Amino acid sequence: MSNAPAPTPERILQIALGFWSSKALLSAVEVGVFTELASGPLSTADLTSRLGFHSRSARDFFDSLVSLGMLERDGDFYSNSPESARFLVRGTLGYIGGFLEMANERLYPFWGSLTEGLRTGQPQNEVKQGHAGVFETIYADPERLRLFLGAMTGLSSGSSIAIAEKFSWQKYKTVVDVGGAMGGLLVRLALTHSHLRGINFDLPAVGPVFDEYVAQNALSDRLRFQAGNFFEESIPSADVILMGHILHDWDLDQKQMLVAKAYEALPEGGALVVFESLIDDDRRQNTIGLLMSLNMLIETPGGFDYTGKDCCEWMRAAGFRETRVEHLVGPESMVIGIK
Repeated sequence: MSNAPAPTPERILQIALGFWSSKALLSAVEVGVFTELASGPLSTADLTSRLGFHSRSARDFFDSLVSLGMLERDGDFYSNSPESARFLVRGTLGYIGGFLEMANERLYPFWGSLTEGLRTGQPQNEVKQGHAGVFETIYADPERLRLFLGAMTGLSSGSSIAIAEKFSWQKYKTVVDVGGAMGGLLVRLALTHSHLRGINFDLPAVGPVFDEYVAQNALSDRLRFQAGNFFEESIPSADVILMGHILHDWDLDQKQMLVAKAYEALPEGGALVVFESLIDDDRRQNTIGLLMSLNMLIETPGGFDYTGKDCCEWMRAAGFRETRVEHLVGPESMVIGIK
């Protein structure tokens, strides 16, 4: 007789009903719960009134956020948790709510069609109704683009710190971030390593947001923007080329083409640094990486996430003489290729 406890359905139900927790958080971001609490605790009545909620379920909603660790409660007064205060208050440097707002507005309903996507292999976003795709939609709206760029900066902040600390930057002088968005990684690198100079190579609409962010950090003399399309133009030359959360958007041929373009832009001894929520080589542990790949199915015609081993193979096929994978933070890792 085995002494192992009998299985229960608890974990199955937790996973199956995970969308309850997800939607509670996304709705809280949408209505600005955490921003309302940024200046201090509020009572149930005051918070309900400020948010324009009906009294019926407001308390249950707030206490659900307490149970999820997003809010704290002292008696009848609610306040932000440390995580919420840092990442979910609009207008703060670490705000990732722009990404969550996009997830609420776009991804949440689109993921309802995952089964159809699995059967057809086709995107389940605006494209299905004949509208523009994800990037065209975001980049066509300046305000949405600004929120998205800020959110990507917040989401990548942990990896940016780790890359600044773990990579051997003392060997190099110049860096290009391909699709560098608002410039969070370049700014982190420049603040940490005073000898570095960098270029953000991205679509023209990103330029004003990048320039503003760089100026706020007094780095305009060392960081600059170069408008371009990495499918249509060569990548600017530098000692190090960065691609963060870029390759997973594209199909295999496009991935390999971008890696090859980076190889051509690097000098001998130069480095390509690719970072994503890399799927573990055994494809069993990094749930975020695996689910992110399903999100690429929802959002793109051919994008998918990949393992560190996959990326090393693409780099070697392009000519890189040395490759390695290093963990960064949480689900994020980087692949380094040396020319």
